[in-house]
Amino acid sequence: MNKESLICPVCRGRGSLLDVVDLNKSCEEPRGKFLPLAGVPVYYAQCGNCGFCWAPEICKWPMGKFEELIYNDDYVSVDPDYLEKRPNVNANNLRSMFPSLPAHLRHLDYGGGNGLLARLLRESSWNSVSFDPFADRDIALTSLGNFDLITAFEVFEHVPDVQSLVADLRSVLSKDGLVLFSTLLSDGNIVPNQRLAWWYASPRNGHISLFSRRSLARLAQDNGFVFGSFSSGFHAFFRNVPQWAGHIIRAGQD
Repeated sequence: MNKESLICPVCRGRGSLLDVVDLNKSCEEPRGKFLPLAGVPVYYAQCGNCGFCWAPEICKWPMGKFEELIYNDDYVSVDPDYLEKRPNVNANNLRSMFPSLPAHLRHLDYGGGNGLLARLLRESSWNSVSFDPFADRDIALTSLGNFDLITAFEVFEHVPDVQSLVADLRSVLSKDGLVLFSTLLSDGNIVPNQRLAWWYASPRNGHISLFSRRSLARLAQDNGFVFGSFSSGFHAFFRNVPQWAGHIIRAGQD
């Protein structure tokens, strides 16, 4: 692995190899469900400056290799909630969070997979659109127009180029828009010079970009966003505080 591969994708600081795990390490292991070893080593590196942790070699894979080895027909076995349970839970949470969302506001569910979350919200009179960079490769994101609210549930940790991800979100977010996203923070879960035992660090699930709080704050700052965090797993990026979402942003900054 060359030195260029160990330059942090977030802050351009110097990273170092942290640990190696098998490709088949999955998020189902805490539930006692273990896949046979794939015999494919996956190295993770960590930035000494911002704490971002990533899998350098996988982050260079072409899309076809992701489809072959990760997002294939067996993916549901390592993430059984992604087809129905998670979209339904997220839809209910958004309805509770915004019980009176102005009808003219546009919502984009980025990384929406089969589009179920957006469909559920449209049934509640939301103006929702789904876009997934894997499922919708024939659609240019910018052709969808601008959005007031963008959600990205369990997306950030899957993305090989996190700078491009945030640039894409910025390109379609309205001036007073809000990005709400979920990804677990690595703080306290990834420790230099110790084995990478954290269950969320699972390449079989496509979890190749793992964020510390500092790395998310740096990613936001470098892209002209303010960063807010509601919990260890739910966060926000925004430029200006939208009046319709002021109560949410205040909660994230308390």
